[in-house]
Amino acid sequence: MSQRQIIQVFEQYQKARMQFVQTIADLATRPQNIEILQNAGVMSMLRPLMLDVVPSIQQTAALALGRLAEHSDDLAEAVVKEDILPQLVNSLASQNRFYKKAAAFVLRAVAKHSPELSQAVVACGGVDALVLCLEEFDPGVKEAAAWALGYIARHNAPLSQSIVDAGAVPLLVLCLREPEMALKRIAASTLSDISKHTPELAQTVVDTGAIAHLAQMILNPDAKLKRQVFSALSQISKHSVSLAEMVIEAEIFPAAVACLRDPDEYVRKNVTTLMREVVKHTPELSKVIVNCGGMAAVIDYLGDCHGNLRLPGIMMLGYVAAHSENLAMAVILSKGVPQLALCLSEEPEHHIKAATAWSIGQIGHHTPEHAKAVATANLLPKLLQLYMDASSSEDLQLKSKKALKSILQKCTYLPALEPLLYDAPSNILKHVACQFSKVLPHDSKARRLFVTSGGLKKVQEIEAEPGSPLQEYINAINSCFPEEIVRYYSPGYSEVLLERLETYQPA
Repeated sequence: MSQRQIIQVFEQYQKARMQFVQTIADLATRPQNIEILQNAGVMSMLRPLMLDVVPSIQQTAALALGRLAEHSDDLAEAVVKEDILPQLVNSLASQNRFYKKAAAFVLRAVAKHSPELSQAVVACGGVDALVLCLEEFDPGVKEAAAWALGYIARHNAPLSQSIVDAGAVPLLVLCLREPEMALKRIAASTLSDISKHTPELAQTVVDTGAIAHLAQMILNPDAKLKRQVFSALSQISKHSVSLAEMVIEAEIFPAAVACLRDPDEYVRKNVTTLMREVVKHTPELSKVIVNCGGMAAVIDYLGDCHGNLRLPGIMMLGYVAAHSENLAMAVILSKGVPQLALCLSEEPEHHIKAATAWSIGQIGHHTPEHAKAVATANLLPKLLQLYMDASSSEDLQLKSKKALKSILQKCTYLPALEPLLYDAPSNILKHVACQFSKVLPHDSKARRLFVTSGGLKKVQEIEAEPGSPLQEYINAINSCFPEEIVRYYSPGYSEVLLERLETYQPA
């Protein structure tokens, strides 16, 4: 065989290898092919091609592996079992930028599925190799590495700590300063994933100066970047008063409030989430947000969105109101109660209704004036209905009951209480009766109205256990009226009158 023929054989073999990896990479983009490829043992076929002498074959083999691993836990586990990860990690240091991007993609595809698979990436030195990639000149390599690190970090605190220990955080903060938008986005996202687990991890991110760099980007025109920036700031703020104060001190507000009018719904949601995480800590932090117009803007926002997008705003109002009478009154004066009433009636999801019921309770439980604001929005019967509805989730029933009781204990607005006499179970009824027993002795108009509206008659029909708190409240209510009026409205009194009629002897 001549030299030329030998070269042709090698060329054909190279073409065949290239065609094979390209075909597998293409087939792996379609979910219906995955099981067939897995059953054909494609993993063990691709493994030797990762060490191929031709760089383009190596890269395409890595791409195919990444696409396969991305589809399911089983295939990601197969990558680990085939001992492909150490091979990838070892070659990351020496290969070209195209291979590095493909290798980082495989590590990301494996890590995304579970903490265990992420731990396998850590155990083979994957995190250290990815951190080295953050120092590369090529922004595409940095982006692929940051993305993989984010998928590892999001699972739990120990995995995030391994990324911190490898020195990733200062390099991720440097990535925020790069001109490439995609790199900025993924760096902010990964910092968010690291920060979310513990105060210590968030503090590590803060100590590298991340807040100042994130704050500079809140008015960037790129919506996807703003989503990640506000997410990161939220994850930092949520852990402690001191971290939330550091975010406030970066002068993010009131500029961030303007982002509640952003066209992107997830930017708006993440801004609202940031406000929720800030206000929950102290009355002082709540006042900062209220005074810069944040609360009024959130109430407007609740009218413009639906579903889970509403949740952080609903909770934010509850956290503000919980701190003090004055802050709860600020929610009322900003028309927060009618907006929450709308959320309660419109939202089908029980967890959103439960959060709304909780927030309403936080507003109404302070004073009679606060309770009246909730009661006049017709929210007491709605809370009772949600509590008594067998189809309501356990959490929704619990939060509705708790909110209803806390508001009833302060409510002295009798027209709103009276309908509950007809529908409430005894454990709620005792709180309603208690409020009537407090108000009626001191209000003659209310006593007259209580008789003419049928309230007194209804009280006589309530069957309470002798000696129970409910019976004591009923006795207290009855003592506010002449004995003959109480007897007149008592069940069976008409029969007593008829009996007296029968035995009556005219003179």
